[in-house]
Amino acid sequence: MRKDYSYEAVMARRSEIMKKAVGIDYSVFESGSIAFDYERMMRETGYTLQEMQQIQGETGVGNTPLLALKNITALARKLAPEGKGARIFIKDEAANPSGSFKARRAANAVYHAKNLGYKGVIAATSGNYGAAVASQAAMRGLKCIIIQECYDSKGKGQPEIIEKARKCEAFGAEVIQLTVGPELFYTFLKLLEETGYFNASLYTPFGIAGVETLGYELSMQFREKEGKDPDIVVCTNAGGGNLTGTARGLKKAGANHVKIVGASVNLKGLHMASDVHFNKKSFTTGHTGFGVPFTTWPDRSDVPRSAARPLRYMDRYVLVNQGEVFYMTEALAQLEGLERGPAGNTSLAAAFVLAQEMKEDEIIVVQETEYTGAGKHIQPQLTFARENGIKIFFGNPEEEIQGENIVLPSHPSLMKVRDMNMQKLRASYIKNVIENSKTPQLTEEDIDFLAVDCKASIGFVKDMIREIGGAGQ
Repeated sequence: MRKDYSYEAVMARRSEIMKKAVGIDYSVFESGSIAFDYERMMRETGYTLQEMQQIQGETGVGNTPLLALKNITALARKLAPEGKGARIFIKDEAANPSGSFKARRAANAVYHAKNLGYKGVIAATSGNYGAAVASQAAMRGLKCIIIQECYDSKGKGQPEIIEKARKCEAFGAEVIQLTVGPELFYTFLKLLEETGYFNASLYTPFGIAGVETLGYELSMQFREKEGKDPDIVVCTNAGGGNLTGTARGLKKAGANHVKIVGASVNLKGLHMASDVHFNKKSFTTGHTGFGVPFTTWPDRSDVPRSAARPLRYMDRYVLVNQGEVFYMTEALAQLEGLERGPAGNTSLAAAFVLAQEMKEDEIIVVQETEYTGAGKHIQPQLTFARENGIKIFFGNPEEEIQGENIVLPSHPSLMKVRDMNMQKLRASYIKNVIENSKTPQLTEEDIDFLAVDCKASIGFVKDMIREIGGAGQ
């Protein structure tokens, strides 16, 4: 009997398709109505740190350089109060085979797929992860399909996304390009079922565990070079896996005192699933369209339980504007001789400001960079913005209105970070989890889980549950 591939039928089979395509029975880790044993899931379906280092080493992933940004540090100190101005470093993840830290996730995911006997891998991504999966699949001899949300309804695609499609194709992957909308997840599920390929999701335990090597390396490199761990690590935050994996790696190195700061590009008011808003952003990575929703509801991803849970590890969450990211991209190139893409430069823009709050003998590190190519350069991105009606000028970044203009700072002293309210994020997380749970009755185990999952006290969680409306309390 021929299967029904209508939208409704495929979505109804979602759980069954995902279980077969990932090879994880998530239900064995679940208890209560909300709680699940996160650490057990990471242990039993992930890999040890040593295993991950070996897997990644086989395909040339990892052991990337740690670089001191002496000239940018000097500029920050000129602007900082006396005695302030931490040293700024970057971990140059552009040195990975596919040009970004996501090679670490992909190396584990593709190795795992081959180890389980899958013939190919599928990933739904318009970003660097697609290139990483395609690269690793080529090395491991697996077929690869990358599904991209690429165009708006008028057929316009951003330079950065289009470039990534070409990069995936260069590695031998089949690239399926879609317009923005609900067909992305439907197409993803349908292809998983039809091909029997492995779901190389960004949010599986083995994918997130792959980033742990980054955090661990950071600590080891600083101890060797500086005799101590960094004081702050800044992670560009979108789906949360970058921050989660890095923080877990630092903890495995015993660097428990290191502060973890998430940074995103402020695109408040723009909805990434909106056809009208899709091309109003000037680049595709690290923005609040992913950063905030995935922080406040991680299990919205394409697996039942996301292993990326940024609120567990985040000490502070700051936003920078698009113009500030462009400014720091130019500063990195012209002051340090390094051309890198916007993903890591989002964190660099934040680190430049945060360094001015810190003491001179302290260290702040941007834990990733990404490659730069034709679509990631400033010129095509700003040209694309102009073509979509965005005004571009020099001035005060506080005048930037998302989706209307891009304001390049007329002086570096005008750069700022905008703090997200962590308590509000935690409250939103608790509300989202309760509203999306299968049953409103919460156990003490559920409450304990929520407290750990959003790095809050039991009292805060109980207060929020009462405010939301009971949930069995």
